[in-house]
Amino acid sequence: MEIFYSTNWLLYPTLNILLGIFALIVLVQLYYILFVFTKLLLQPSSVEKKQWPAVTVVVCAHNELENLRELLPMLQEQDYPDYEVIVVDDRSWDGTEEFAETEAKAWGKVRFLHVRKEYDHVTPKKYAVTTAVRGAKHEVILLTDADCRPTTDQWIRGMAAHLTEEKQIVLGFSPYEKHSGLLNRLIRFETFYVAVQYLSLALAGKPYMAVGRNLMYKKSLFTQNKGFYTHLRITGGDDDLLMNEIATEHNTAVCLDADTFMVSIPKTNWSDWYRQKTRHLSVSKYYKTGNKVRLAILSGTHVLSWLLFLGLLMGCLWNFPTLLAYILIIGVVFGLRFVAQWIVLGLASRKLYNSVDWFAIPWMDMTLFIYYFVMSFVMWYNRRKKVRWK
Repeated sequence: MEIFYSTNWLLYPTLNILLGIFALIVLVQLYYILFVFTKLLLQPSSVEKKQWPAVTVVVCAHNELENLRELLPMLQEQDYPDYEVIVVDDRSWDGTEEFAETEAKAWGKVRFLHVRKEYDHVTPKKYAVTTAVRGAKHEVILLTDADCRPTTDQWIRGMAAHLTEEKQIVLGFSPYEKHSGLLNRLIRFETFYVAVQYLSLALAGKPYMAVGRNLMYKKSLFTQNKGFYTHLRITGGDDDLLMNEIATEHNTAVCLDADTFMVSIPKTNWSDWYRQKTRHLSVSKYYKTGNKVRLAILSGTHVLSWLLFLGLLMGCLWNFPTLLAYILIIGVVFGLRFVAQWIVLGLASRKLYNSVDWFAIPWMDMTLFIYYFVMSFVMWYNRRKKVRWK
């Protein structure tokens, strides 16, 4: 403790101010980690249910023939009393229509709707989803993508178990397959951390998004909202912008049952991933103000905690050992955040398909810091460029 008494703190007013800002930013991060993200850890993974509503599973597909060959038999074999599967063939030219008229007829629960042209007033994906919802026989809609695979035959049952008279939306989780390579790690890191955010905030009464790869809602809620009316021409947002409008503290449930996870096939090259991420990120500017503020604070303090930690540490090292007391404080403050994040996200990963290995979480934290820092500039630079679905 002698080093703290011997340091003349009044000699470094600027450093004191920066240290105070750094501590405040870390406190904000700790609030999210300890009081928001931990809600995910306390949430039961499954619930009991005795009545099962009829469900329409919706799959939108654009040139996804090979994926449909794998996915549809899995959907056909789901253990659920009453459901149908609608595949919306969106302008495909890879033989999907011929497949629907031949092989797919063997699956009695599967039927196809074909979209043969693009419309000016609405983006293709939203038109495909709207077509499916309008054509659904049942009140409950469960969405996924052609490049997803259910982990068990309990997917529909587990998601539907969370529906109640009040809870009309169920948010599910969709991890990516594990492969080798830096890109796959980045995809899994980012997907896991986004899931921790939107699932935890939903449990905290602040739902703001979902992923259309694993999402359930009632048809009446969709139609009452006039579907995607307010963002028909915005590419993307068939899941998160819709949830931004209709999801509330009272009508939204979260499903963490491992039997309901829908595993997605990840992008394998950087250009495809970059196009996908810019499309996803481009719609966030249309979120409600409260949601934008919360997410900006979370990602902003993430980046600033690292920037200030590295900047202060390097600045103080130039005057070592005179500023040793400052170095110790900087290390302890950042260490509190680092350890808390490591523990909470490690436990969350165990609950979410072991998406990220425990030892990789520090690496993930630094990677996401770089990712947020870079993508903020990319999105600002591309703010006026048009994005597309496929």
